[in-house]
Amino acid sequence: MTKQKTALITGITGQDGSYLADLLIAKGYKVVGVKRRTSIISTQRVDHLYDNENFKLIYGSMHSTDWMYRALSKYQPDEIYNLAAQSHVRVSFDNPEETADIVALGTMRLLEAARQMAPNARFYQASSSEMFGDNPENPQNESTALMPASPYACAKTFSHNLIRNYRVSYNMFCCSGILFNHESPRRGETFVTRKITLAAARIRLGIQEKLYLGNLDAKRDWGHAKDYVEAMWLMLQQDKPDDFVIATGKTYSVKEFLDLVFLRAGLNVEEHVEIDKRLFRPHEVPLLLGDPEKAKTVLGWTPKYDLKALVKDMYHHDFKDMERSARAKMMNIDPLAYTINNI
Repeated sequence: MTKQKTALITGITGQDGSYLADLLIAKGYKVVGVKRRTSIISTQRVDHLYDNENFKLIYGSMHSTDWMYRALSKYQPDEIYNLAAQSHVRVSFDNPEETADIVALGTMRLLEAARQMAPNARFYQASSSEMFGDNPENPQNESTALMPASPYACAKTFSHNLIRNYRVSYNMFCCSGILFNHESPRRGETFVTRKITLAAARIRLGIQEKLYLGNLDAKRDWGHAKDYVEAMWLMLQQDKPDDFVIATGKTYSVKEFLDLVFLRAGLNVEEHVEIDKRLFRPHEVPLLLGDPEKAKTVLGWTPKYDLKALVKDMYHHDFKDMERSARAKMMNIDPLAYTINNI
């Protein structure tokens, strides 16, 4: 009988962590998810896994190592997925020290703990296309020079290089996934794609009138998070560790994304959208476009969602969710209870 694999996932309550947990549990894994202890309920994305015998939630912060050594010693994971981060680029300009401590030093702490307590575990690091920053080369692949243009990107670059260092220095099975923008209905509400789909749903239902956005000209390579977590898993199933760009190979502007969402919602962009200069980043990367050829060739990975399918999934989810909430308010029922009872 094949031994059940165990995976430890940091950032379990985020978009990627929750989708990855779904994927691994479906594949028969035991998943140990790590979340920060906060006074705010933040487990909505994994609430559906609570009663699953193969899911365990533990507390831990990337600021400290005590939990890392305890958890790695106790669970001896076969695979470690480091997805925890302060992942908002704009916020990193306001909180560079916090961003660096979580994203850069947090990775170093976890890698070192893994080296000492679970040296045979396979380690996945969530790198980012933001590391390419100001490099004008397009499309960007695994050999493209990194030119980070934000505190977040600088911290990710440190972690990315650290993965290579531990791979070479200690012969650890460490991989970096250089993921381009990936969205979903589970995307955080402050990210521009989700901000747009939520606003469109609210405007369509008469709950909101205006949507305020920053730079509409920035172009990004957008995919679906469900596709991208599959690529993470595939990296750790290979014979040799390596780094991979995960992208669709197509780029669209924020304006194009906005137009697709509002077209699906039957709304007029000019009537409901206004530009707010306060939402512009101090330094904007104008275009990011990935070359996923290596992932396609080596991993056998191809994305299933195109941009239109992504927009459809996100908007329909948000519209139905807003509609349920609005109906619950009209009936003077707690929206959360109404949503749970009517899923």
